[in-house]
Amino acid sequence: MTLKSDEFFLKAEQLIAAGRFIDSKGWVPATSGNFSARLADGNIAITVSGRHKGRLQADDIMLIDPQGRSLDGKKPSAETLLHTSIYQRYPDVQAVLHPHSVNATLTARLFQDEIVLEDYELLKALPGIDTHESRIVVPIFANDQDIARLAAKVEGYLDTHGDIHGYIIAGHGFYTWGASVDDALRHLEALEFLFDIEIRLHGVKRL
Repeated sequence: MTLKSDEFFLKAEQLIAAGRFIDSKGWVPATSGNFSARLADGNIAITVSGRHKGRLQADDIMLIDPQGRSLDGKKPSAETLLHTSIYQRYPDVQAVLHPHSVNATLTARLFQDEIVLEDYELLKALPGIDTHESRIVVPIFANDQDIARLAAKVEGYLDTHGDIHGYIIAGHGFYTWGASVDDALRHLEALEFLFDIEIRLHGVKRL
């Protein structure tokens, strides 16, 4: 009996399509980034480690349990814990997307601990926001190869500051999520646009 249901393959197709779109924007160079979607039974479809996100096939999406353990013998991303911790904190989240974009990387160079986005119409693309007269904070965390430690820092921030729409890892990329793959993709695209605006507004650091 296969562990992979029709729902798994449907979510896999959604992640593959998202990967092609994100790659077309140049937001996942080389084999960077990782994407996932939660299934109704709590297990998670997630990209296999080291696969190019613009060329994903069904075999490049694997199945893990809610704790991040492989259920099909394939190797998930080293950053799987950052996905599973989001699912554990937010029961309504059904998809997590993690690009390695130029804008997220530059944003972390320009802003030390957080970037504030306010008074932008496009903020309305994010859940719970219905006016441009809004202000959100996207925290920036130092990169860390110890993913458990990094996940704990994110958890600690959320415990202290409350819910957020995404976070940046310095020199790395950013994470965002949503109630579906499409929702997460909309949030990703909106945050990318807003990061770009802030970079243009503040300029890049000169040597």
